[in-house]
Amino acid sequence: MHNVPTRKGLFALSPIAVLLLVYVVGSIVAGSFYSIPIAVAFIIAAVYAVVISRGKSLQERIDDFSHGAANSRIMYMIWIFVLAGAFASVAKATGAVDATVALTLNLVPVKFLPAGIFVAACFVSMSVGTSVGTIVALAPIVTALAAQMGCDVAWLVAIVVGGAFFGDNLSFISDTTIAATQTQGCSMRSKFRTNFRLVVPAAIVTLLVYAFSGSGDGEIDVAAVTLHDVIKCLPYLIVIVAALFGINVLAVLAIGISIAAIIGLAYGSLAWVDVFTRMGEGVTSMSELIVVTMLAGGLLELVRINGGLDFLIRIVTARVRSRRGAEAAICTLTALANICTANNTIAILTVGDISRDISHEFKIPARRSASLMD
Repeated sequence: MHNVPTRKGLFALSPIAVLLLVYVVGSIVAGSFYSIPIAVAFIIAAVYAVVISRGKSLQERIDDFSHGAANSRIMYMIWIFVLAGAFASVAKATGAVDATVALTLNLVPVKFLPAGIFVAACFVSMSVGTSVGTIVALAPIVTALAAQMGCDVAWLVAIVVGGAFFGDNLSFISDTTIAATQTQGCSMRSKFRTNFRLVVPAAIVTLLVYAFSGSGDGEIDVAAVTLHDVIKCLPYLIVIVAALFGINVLAVLAIGISIAAIIGLAYGSLAWVDVFTRMGEGVTSMSELIVVTMLAGGLLELVRINGGLDFLIRIVTARVRSRRGAEAAICTLTALANICTANNTIAILTVGDISRDISHEFKIPARRSASLMD
C-alpha cells in the first residue's frame, strides 16, 4: 500500500464525497431518498472524477474510467444481474410466488401462525431474491390473517419484514449477494455457508419466540396446496439446490429460466411470446442497477489510480491491529455507505473494493468479508 499524502488522498477521495453530497443533500431537499436517481448522482461524481484527474489527457482519463467500468469482474456481475432479473420475472409470471407463499403457510399448523409467517417470509425471500418483493407479496396476506385471528397487524407485518431480510441475505439471486460475492471474489456457495452459520442461530431463537407467542383466537383461511403449486415452486428449489452444489451461477440461472418457462407453458400461464416478454421485463428492471454498477466501477478505478483507496484504507485501518478490528472496519464502512445511499446494493458496490483490500491486508477470507458486507 502506498503512503499517499493527506492532501492528495482527500482530493482523490473527493469524487465519493461529491457522490454522497449530491445524493444525500438532494434527497433531503426533495424530501425523499427516492426522488434523486442514484444513477444521476453517480454520473455527476464520475464527470467530476474525470475532470480532477491529473497527469493524463482527457482521452486517457476516459479510457481509465472505461477500463474500470467494463473490467471482467463488473461484466460478470452484470451477466448475473441480467439473468437473475429474467429468471425472477418469468418465475413470478408462472405463479411461483403465490404458490410458494401458499405452500409455506400450509406446512405450519394454524396454532403456530406467527412462526409460519416467519418461515414463509424466509423461504419466499430466499427464493425470489428480494426482501421488498417478499414484503409486497406477503403483507396483504398477513393483514387479512391478522383480522381473522384477532392479532395485531403491525406485529405480523414486522414478522414478515424480519423473515424477508433473513431470506434475502441467503438468496443466490439477491442483488446484494451478487454484489458482495463479486466485489470480494468468492463463490456464492462459500458465502452462503458463512452467512448460514451467522444468521441461522438468530433465526432459530426468533422462530422459537414466535412459536410460543400464540396466534389469536380466530380461524384462518389459507388456500389449499395442490400438486400444481408444488410444481410451480420447482424453479426456485432447483436454483437453490443447484447453487448449493457449486454449479456456475450463470448456468444455474439459465436452467431456472428454462424450467420456469416450461412450467408456464405447460400450465398455460404463459404463451411462448410471453416468456420473452417477461424475460425482457426482468432485464429492464435491472437496467438502473446495471448502469450504476458500471459507473461505480469506473468511478472507483479513477479514485484508485489517484491514490484515494490507498489513503482511505490507511486512515480506516490506522488503529486496527487485529482481524476482528478489520472486520469491524468493513462493517462500519458498509453501514455508513448504506445510511448515505439508502440502498444495500449501491452501498456494497461503493465500498466493495475498499473492503476487499482491507480483507487482503488482514488475511480475512473473501467469503467472510462478503458475508459481513451483506
